[in-house]
Amino acid sequence: MPSPILPSTHPEVLAYDPGITPDSGGLPGLDVLQSIVSSINLYAIIAVVGALAASLAMWAWGHFSGGHQAEANGKKGTIASVGAALGLGAANGLVAFFSALGSQIK
Repeated sequence: MPSPILPSTHPEVLAYDPGITPDSGGLPGLDVLQSIVSSINLYAIIAVVGALAASLAMWAWGHFSGGHQAEANGKKGTIASVGAALGLGAANGLVAFFSALGSQIK
């Protein structure tokens, strides 16, 4: 009995195309799901703006009060907030880019 873990030695078996492609009309409720994900993205961006404001305030407070730990935490929070904003803003483009890149693999 052949092992299911090891690849077959027949090239036609290795090059099998299952024929699965994304279909926007395949399931009901796609519009609702897109609306939910867009709303989550909006709330996340609003939360990032709040986190950025708090981090910048902590950075300034730590700098002017001589609190080196608060200043360092403010800097870390600022970098994390900027990174989160970049990721949230680029999420759609990144998924589209890598989806298009993955569809070119033969």
